[in-house]
Amino acid sequence: MAPAVPPSIAVVGAGISGLAAAHRLRVLLGPAARIVVVERADRVGGVLRTVDLAGRPFDVGAEAFLARRPEVPALLAELGLENEIVHPTGARPTIRAGGGTAAMPGGTLMGVPTAGAQLAGVLSEAGLAAAAAEPHRPLRWEPGQDAALGVLLRERFGPEVPARLTDPLLGGVYAGRVDALGLRATVPALAAALDAGAPSLTEAATRAAPPPAPPAAGGSDGSGGPRVSGQAAGPVFGAVRGGYGLLLGALCAASGAELRLGTTVRGLERRGRGWRLVLGPTTAPEALDVDAVVLAVPAPAVHRLLAGPVPAAAGAAGGIELASSVVIAFAFHGIPGPETSGILVAADEPLAIKAATHSSAKWAHVSPDGLVRLRVSLGRYGEAAALQVDDAELVARARADLATLHGITAEPLAVHVQRWGGGLPQYAPGHLDRVAALEAAVAAVPGLEVVGAALHGVGVAACVGTARAAAERLAAVTGTAAGSAAPRGSMEPWPASTTPS
Repeated sequence: MAPAVPPSIAVVGAGISGLAAAHRLRVLLGPAARIVVVERADRVGGVLRTVDLAGRPFDVGAEAFLARRPEVPALLAELGLENEIVHPTGARPTIRAGGGTAAMPGGTLMGVPTAGAQLAGVLSEAGLAAAAAEPHRPLRWEPGQDAALGVLLRERFGPEVPARLTDPLLGGVYAGRVDALGLRATVPALAAALDAGAPSLTEAATRAAPPPAPPAAGGSDGSGGPRVSGQAAGPVFGAVRGGYGLLLGALCAASGAELRLGTTVRGLERRGRGWRLVLGPTTAPEALDVDAVVLAVPAPAVHRLLAGPVPAAAGAAGGIELASSVVIAFAFHGIPGPETSGILVAADEPLAIKAATHSSAKWAHVSPDGLVRLRVSLGRYGEAAALQVDDAELVARARADLATLHGITAEPLAVHVQRWGGGLPQYAPGHLDRVAALEAAVAAVPGLEVVGAALHGVGVAACVGTARAAAERLAAVTGTAAGSAAPRGSMEPWPASTTPS
């Protein structure tokens, strides 16, 4: 009997989703399998990137992961990096609204007020009155319906709650405007409470938000947010001491994959029971034949590659739009840095930046040399034109806002401008239906998986979890891995008691 031929799998995209899938495939399929990771850019990581900022590693993409989800801590432990996990200090976040800066209000579910919301200092007297009146107004809600979150909030609370609370909170997660984000995909717990019969948005948020821990067990969890009962004790967020670059490098090494950087996948064709990828320039195309394919690329690329072989999946992916943003990292010498963990900027403030993370205060490991390191972000969905200026202009805008917000006027010791063109998918109304249609179409085609931030959450933990589940399904269908196929993922909720600043 002839020995079985080791399987060959192509992973398109070398972001965290693609590399996590490649690593899991190697674990399940063993050393004989051929795993090829093809990446258009000249580096791995996608929207994760660690740079040298004045002599220290500094993340200029995502900076943290949800530590209360198991995926990233488990992956780091599997790679022998569990000692590299760090957690935030007790520094607390702030918000800029109404021309002033205030502590981030407690008692909201991603900016949607609960019955115990503490909104003074953020909303005007008129805004406070509108929020107080909302529970007493009749609400019409059809279970299962979706809605643009901003439109719903504005109708129920008036303009200030979405502009000063929900938009800056969700803008930090999705680089999106609250008017363009769908309720069911971005705040699923709120939608579930409405479906269950909550008579108002305030009551729905109250039901959906986990209750605070009793005083004896309360206090800071080290992440800038209070501990919440019903969740495991400990910090909500974590980071990698050496930056995400450390994790990416370890995944590349452990996966043993053939890494093809600077290579574009121009076409994808079904060939018998396998697949053919067309690589490289049109003038000198190269064919790569494999048994299975993982697409770990943004939605527009999924749309393009599947238009021929799986048109239903391509159509669903084509409905997912992207937002662009910019992160600017600064290092300062000889100045007192902000003592808070960061600041979110309300949508109606006359400032260019949407948020700043005071990294030296938020993370104890970032600045052992005494420098002040921080990062600001600019750009939301629909604002691409505002980012189409040179780096010097973006830095000037950011520095002007830092002077306004924190009185920082010193010349920076180091600056890094990181542009993320199309970096974040937008979870518009109907997103869950689009994802369900995409995954149903893909599931009907053997040897194909689609993973990434466009599906079940933009956070690193969600991407890792979705990628590993896809790898397990592919390994199962090759007949060389034990165990049953893993189920597809579910939407990632953002923790109700914390902010992403």
